[in-house]
Amino acid sequence: MGVLDGKKGVVLGIANSRSIGWHIARAANNAGAHLAFNYQNERLEDGVRKLADSLSNPVAVLPCDLTDDKQVDRFFEEAGAGFDGQLDFLVHSVAFANREDLDGRFVDTSRDGFRLALEVSCFTLVAAAKRALPLMQASGGGSIITLSYYGAEKVVRNYNIMGVAKAALECTVRYLSADLGPDNVRVNAISAGPIKTLAARGISGFGEILKVVEEKTPLRRNITPDEVARTAVFLSSGEGGGITGETIYVDAGYHVLGL
Repeated sequence: MGVLDGKKGVVLGIANSRSIGWHIARAANNAGAHLAFNYQNERLEDGVRKLADSLSNPVAVLPCDLTDDKQVDRFFEEAGAGFDGQLDFLVHSVAFANREDLDGRFVDTSRDGFRLALEVSCFTLVAAAKRALPLMQASGGGSIITLSYYGAEKVVRNYNIMGVAKAALECTVRYLSADLGPDNVRVNAISAGPIKTLAARGISGFGEILKVVEEKTPLRRNITPDEVARTAVFLSSGEGGGITGETIYVDAGYHVLGL
């Protein structure tokens, strides 16, 4: 029996097999969870469905652009109906910024680019948590997890507006934890070390970041997506029942370093 046996979870933001959200979904499925995924548009639908079909437990795959409130409403209504009106955990693996707002100087960030990055990378967590709450109340509580990065705290070259968005995301985790704690809903962020995802390819010099981390981090290596996934399963289960409002680092210890 897995630690999530019979639990019902939503994983938002899976784009492909390299997505951290996918690794979390696979680990949750292996731990016994029943899941629902979203896909943003028709271009991504086929890939998400193929990933869902590879899992041992049936997965609901539903359309949802998280920047559209009507679609978010419909997604949680349909996912909730498939889960008998209950939800135990939610994983938010969603972030986006225009490529031109990642290159060059942060001061040159466009107004529209700033707004887009904050809406997609941060506000979508608020929107999802609001819809998930009634389902988690019906389940007696739940766990909400989002994904961050050290660029939220320190300047990382070419991370720019995404660092600001992640800082807002971590602050949002704290405010949501205070709001939802009385309903026994925990909210946490995982600050993962750099991982080769499709999104990471949009960061200029990402290969150099991986090299520096491997050389300097206390464990002298980069992390794996599965290490992040196992932490997410822990936070989604009763084993993480006393943890909320936290940003938990899965970065081989890089965040403890000064020089």
